[in-house]
Amino acid sequence: MRILLDECVPRKLKFMLVAAGHDCETAREAGFGGMTNGKLLAQAELLFDVLVTIDRNIRYQQNLASRNIAILVLCVYSNDISDIEPLVPNAVSALKSIKPGQVVEITKAN
Repeated sequence: MRILLDECVPRKLKFMLVAAGHDCETAREAGFGGMTNGKLLAQAELLFDVLVTIDRNIRYQQNLASRNIAILVLCVYSNDISDIEPLVPNAVSALKSIKPGQVVEITKAN
């Protein structure tokens, strides 16, 4: 699965997802640095299967149902890797079944 990490997500998450067998790039590595969410999604869906973000509002700001990319939202209090790391096993599990246009939120309770 080709995964794009939103700019708000720490780069260290990339290595955890790669270790789980995924092809992963940061927004900056993909040349998408500084893009607004709408433009980012339009560009990302051409090359990636999933966008990983911590932006819980993205589902309300964008029409995602018609997109060819899935969104995985990590529901954390900060973008510190110590807050994100406990969610990685559930995120990796969700990546196995996520579909284009779908938004999946990962919390500690998942």
